[in-house]
Amino acid sequence: MNLWVTIGIAAGLVLLLKVAGHYVPRSWVSSPRVVPVVTLVSVALLAGLVAVQTLDGGHHLVIDARLVAVAVAAIAYWRKVPFIAVVVLAAAVAAGLRLLGWG
Repeated sequence: MNLWVTIGIAAGLVLLLKVAGHYVPRSWVSSPRVVPVVTLVSVALLAGLVAVQTLDGGHHLVIDARLVAVAVAAIAYWRKVPFIAVVVLAAAVAAGLRLLGWG
């Protein structure tokens, strides 16, 4: 029961924080010193999430099919392959490597 209460409180706090973001005055966010930070925060958070989901093995780093698939996706995206093809390619690489027993 305590776990669900904690999850509910955390979800409520995240919702309040998200709603509060809509009430931040535009002048705060459009300041020349703040714009570079605001534009890169979401990219940094997404990169951190991808890194954790790709390399997390509990108590140690894991190098497996996920890492190779993310690398293939990054290279394909860099080469301007259409996004849906990037996703399919990464999934196929991960599936193929797992089929071969690596990861």
